[in-house]
Amino acid sequence: MTRRRLIEAVHDALVEEMERDPKVVIYGEDVELSIMGDMRGLHERFGHDRIRNTPICEATLTGMAVGLAAAGYHPVLHMMFSNFIYTGMDAIANQMAKLRLMTGGQLELPITVIAGYGGGSANAAQHSDSGYPVLMNLGGINVLTPSTAADAKGLLKTAIRSRNPSFFLEPSGRGGDQGEVPDGEHLVPLGSASVRRSGDDVTLVAIGRMVKPALAAADTLAGEGVSAEVIDPRTLVPFDETTVLQSVAKTGRLVIVDEARECCSAASQIAALVAEQGFDSLRGPVQRVTTPNVAMPYAPNAESHVIPGEARITAAVLAITRPEVRA
Repeated sequence: MTRRRLIEAVHDALVEEMERDPKVVIYGEDVELSIMGDMRGLHERFGHDRIRNTPICEATLTGMAVGLAAAGYHPVLHMMFSNFIYTGMDAIANQMAKLRLMTGGQLELPITVIAGYGGGSANAAQHSDSGYPVLMNLGGINVLTPSTAADAKGLLKTAIRSRNPSFFLEPSGRGGDQGEVPDGEHLVPLGSASVRRSGDDVTLVAIGRMVKPALAAADTLAGEGVSAEVIDPRTLVPFDETTVLQSVAKTGRLVIVDEARECCSAASQIAALVAEQGFDSLRGPVQRVTTPNVAMPYAPNAESHVIPGEARITAAVLAITRPEVRA
């Protein structure tokens, strides 16, 4: 095991996959300079033919990914911020998500799109969305939300080797988080959640950036005599339904922590899943802890107010485990 920062683990995965497969190429806005830090040194190592800066035009970049994949390459497109996915949506929604089906499987699209998501860094409304619910709704696209260095490396390597398009979403403000990464070949399967902490009284499903405050809330709740099980889905598409339903069957309660806005969030989908398939296990209402339906504010104090944090998560759990606290 080697201790690495999350951003370093992403870098390691890219180096290993580019060395393994000469068809892996990387392009995007400022990838040569690597403003985000995850591609530092790659241009010097692999050269201009495989690492290439592009103009700021996401509609073109996503279309290029489809063309490159159709021509036999394994393109990795770095879009910097997940908000920029919106401006590249035509090729994403109408081509990436659909062409394998529309060609009867004749056309494979081994595309990996990397983008940072979420608030917490005062990047303002146009750079701070958690836009994965949009991608989840398309069908045909893998959606990855790693929370640890080990998962960042393992999921990215799996995504690059996939025959289908994948969006690898880096948690904003978590690039410096350190963790143990297995030595040697390390792959994390899609659709396999991780139980970050075992518990008996309530299930906390925390997505990506929200795993850290959820674990902090679990520590606080333990002091209140509440045992919280924390589940990290790791991928939203495909989603590990079995692990979540088994946990809810054990605890009888569910709180979902999702930085996306409340309306049509990933939390809403998970809540619906448990309501349909695990209703008999529930001993109280499902709670969602999300960002309100507003644009992310720029001011750090206002930003921290709307992003789910330890206090809001703790309060949501106590509301269903200790009803008298809510009253």
